[in-house]
Amino acid sequence: MSEETLIRHCSPTLAGLKTGNIFSSDFENKESLYSEIRNLNHILKAKGLRVLPLRYQNKRALIYLYRPAKLKADFQCCEVCQILKEQGYKNANQNQCLAELISRLRTEEAFPHEIGLFLGYPPEDVSGFIRKEPCRCTGYWKVYHNQKEALKTFAKYRKCTEVYLEEYRNGTSLEKLAVAV
Repeated sequence: MSEETLIRHCSPTLAGLKTGNIFSSDFENKESLYSEIRNLNHILKAKGLRVLPLRYQNKRALIYLYRPAKLKADFQCCEVCQILKEQGYKNANQNQCLAELISRLRTEEAFPHEIGLFLGYPPEDVSGFIRKEPCRCTGYWKVYHNQKEALKTFAKYRKCTEVYLEEYRNGTSLEKLAVAV
């Protein structure tokens, strides 16, 4: 997995604008993948970021870059706790929930609908997705409620990604692009 791939898919999280991002990456063998992830965690830990493999399928890994402190704060929201409870999570401890999410991703064919909570999506939109409400628009996620605010957020994420990719291509290291929050 290249640093450029990480930046292309995770700039809003690197910039501290978002709780987490997921992306897929090809890998030759798990040992080399684990080595890359350890190296990334070594670089990003001081910035409050963590990289985890969520699932492996056909030489592709689903990778999660996230901010543990931001996830912990997100999971203190009553709406988030309610959705997690409705989806069968035993409590809202972010580490236990993350372990449950990984288990679900590795044992179930379909994506768990609540995954948006781990990415920092608005809980009302995650709930709308689960309940199959009419979608108002689609961008980084499907929007079911505050479309105006979501469109602003989408624009901010797009601009962040453009700037980060340009900075990276101009020689700024991943370590310097990652913001400590």
